[in-house]
Amino acid sequence: MTLLQFLRQARQTHLKFLSGVLPEPPIYVIGNPSADLDSIVSAIIYSYCANNKLPVTAPRPHIPLLNLPNFPAGTELYRLRPEFSAALWSSTNFPALKSEEQFENTLQSAGNFLREHVMTVSDFAQSLEDQHVWKQILADATLVDWNAFSRPSKTDKGSGSLTGLPGVTFRTVGCIDHHVDENSMPSSDDLPEGQPMVIQPGPGSCVSLVTRELQERKIWDAGLEMVQVAKLALSAVLIDTSNLTAEGKVTDVDRMAVQFLRSQVEEEPQGKWDLEAFYKSILHAKENSLDLLTPYEALDRDYKDWTETAQSSGKTVKMGFCSAVKPMRWIVQKAGSPEKLLDAVRSFATSAEKSLDVLIIMTAFTGTNNKFCRELFISVLSDNESAVHGVKRFVEHCSDHLGLITWSPLDVEDIPELTRDSLSVLNEVSPRWRKLWVQTNAAGSRKQVAPLLRAAVAQL
Repeated sequence: MTLLQFLRQARQTHLKFLSGVLPEPPIYVIGNPSADLDSIVSAIIYSYCANNKLPVTAPRPHIPLLNLPNFPAGTELYRLRPEFSAALWSSTNFPALKSEEQFENTLQSAGNFLREHVMTVSDFAQSLEDQHVWKQILADATLVDWNAFSRPSKTDKGSGSLTGLPGVTFRTVGCIDHHVDENSMPSSDDLPEGQPMVIQPGPGSCVSLVTRELQERKIWDAGLEMVQVAKLALSAVLIDTSNLTAEGKVTDVDRMAVQFLRSQVEEEPQGKWDLEAFYKSILHAKENSLDLLTPYEALDRDYKDWTETAQSSGKTVKMGFCSAVKPMRWIVQKAGSPEKLLDAVRSFATSAEKSLDVLIIMTAFTGTNNKFCRELFISVLSDNESAVHGVKRFVEHCSDHLGLITWSPLDVEDIPELTRDSLSVLNEVSPRWRKLWVQTNAAGSRKQVAPLLRAAVAQL
């Protein structure tokens, strides 16, 4: 079965499950709420390989579920995640294994194709409405690229719901993740036999861990179909590790994954494959992925949030982290001005579904002289004193480690007027604390920075 045949079938399996005609319930494979390329590809390749092979004693269908509550698959998904469309197109159309699987990587052609082959949380919610399913549903899930539901059950460890799907309770039956352990997963003894419970911080890409697990479980098959899967897997590993060059992010797990995946692709009889061109095409799509989005959508595109409780006061602080692949200079100009960006930040953070005390924007991009750069913006948006104290504690303890210095544009020659206005508007101590820096420690991604800020709040 080709990758695209599987994806199309998985959607149909989902509908059969809702209608009650499926002989056995499926396992949904769900990536984290940022729904970035690593998360999406982890869900797809694990689902493809584990489908009707795991659990070992009672194999069941697996369905990849993209964790996007506000975007259905189709043109909206293409607009939000053009790098995923580029990766899927490059992986399945050179060559296409079946004539009906050919599509163009354009808004309309790819959008129509994605609508038939991919399912998001928004699509799941719509299918419940279409099939008039009003009762609470219990479903099993394997989590990839995260290890804690954003809406966890208060009574059942490892269970929870997704934003946008309050009518479905998911019960964890497996997990593969490369983030800090949130201690929210059930023990391996409580999982079906042979199911994965792998939480290993370090590797730059979760797909690297997924690839290793599929190999070790001997469910990575051979054949032309697997060449497509290997290419798709490579797209995520290469993007998340900057083609294995990202300082501080690349581990032996990533290198071994790339070596294995390349060996799968290079056995393809259709001719020589250009890994560098493949990587650059997807990188180009990612670097330009914010062009079609509004400022609000740009903040929401790669977003995660956490809530921490200060030990001394017992007050909770909700922190939202937005990752962007464009520099602050670009984001400011996209919004129209520093003041308008601040308006967008306030609107985003105070929306009913967010209700944030603190918003963090982390940028990562290629600046002048082809240098990889990061910036960090933190804004306190509520009267919560614990939020202010936690952020100040974070700055005091982590500034040196992260190399935080006064901001100036890194992607162009200095623009005095823009620099002056941005520093004036985006740096403030009263009435709301906010600050913008250049982060000279470019190895410090959200995976490293978020735990530091969370710990600063929790230790108050």
